[in-house]
Amino acid sequence: MAKETMMSWQVGDVKITRIVEIYNFTDNINMTISDATPEEVIALKWLHPHYATPDGQQRMNFQGFVVQTPDRNIVVDSCIGAGREREFDVFCNLPEGFLQDLESLGISREDVDTVMCTHLHFDHVGWNTYKDPATGEYRPTFPNAKYLFGKTEFDAWQNTLRSDGIHNPNHMIECVDPIVAAGMAQFIDNYHQIAPGITTEPSHGHTPGHVHVCIESKGERAVITGDLMHHPMQCAMPHRTATFDMDKDAGRNSRTTFVDKYKDSGVVVIGAHFFDPTAGHINTHGEGDVRFDGLGL
Repeated sequence: MAKETMMSWQVGDVKITRIVEIYNFTDNINMTISDATPEEVIALKWLHPHYATPDGQQRMNFQGFVVQTPDRNIVVDSCIGAGREREFDVFCNLPEGFLQDLESLGISREDVDTVMCTHLHFDHVGWNTYKDPATGEYRPTFPNAKYLFGKTEFDAWQNTLRSDGIHNPNHMIECVDPIVAAGMAQFIDNYHQIAPGITTEPSHGHTPGHVHVCIESKGERAVITGDLMHHPMQCAMPHRTATFDMDKDAGRNSRTTFVDKYKDSGVVVIGAHFFDPTAGHINTHGEGDVRFDGLGL
């Protein structure tokens, strides 16, 4: 997108930075919560103006994250990718910019040592690869990195999801298969230590093997949600059915467990698709009133 949309948060010795490819995307709230209405969005005053429009549409970003420790450079979810053909026009033929934004942090693509994919939807794996202009082939973007794919997640895409007639397999062919072919993929369990203080936790439902990423350093904690949730409204109503969850019951259970665990905890929650402020706390404001309080609001 551009450096001006980048935003960073410090968690102890760890710096987390978002890199945005689609900024301030608006759509009907039932894109996220299948039975939600604009009237509900309008009624939740704390969503305005940052997370909703006056007429009750949701505001969101499509973005990836860079996690920098004193000795590691980790990409968490590599977003959509430039020049791709995807099912919806908004995701097609995006401009370059992701790697330039990365370089503005002082990180070249050779400096990235790990790429962690919370799941394997197209908007979380795009910059795993780039299209070689000389050959037209897709090659690993980060030549010195390990690419971490959940074993449950990867197996589901191999066995059923890419051939189920619902999911277009192009992003797997372009952004995942070349990583496996190059021998750069590492298949991980639900609970995995990416680096000291940086771990995954399972949050299945959106996809069969979805995980979120937990960061702890010097007594401070944060969590990157992945697509466990797409919009802050889901912090208030995690039990509601999410439109794009493949397993609706598991998704509801994962969200409810997540909100119960992290509300009133002081842990910084970084929403993978949350608009500005992307990071904040899940807090109880009264009996039955749970909100996402964006940092700086």
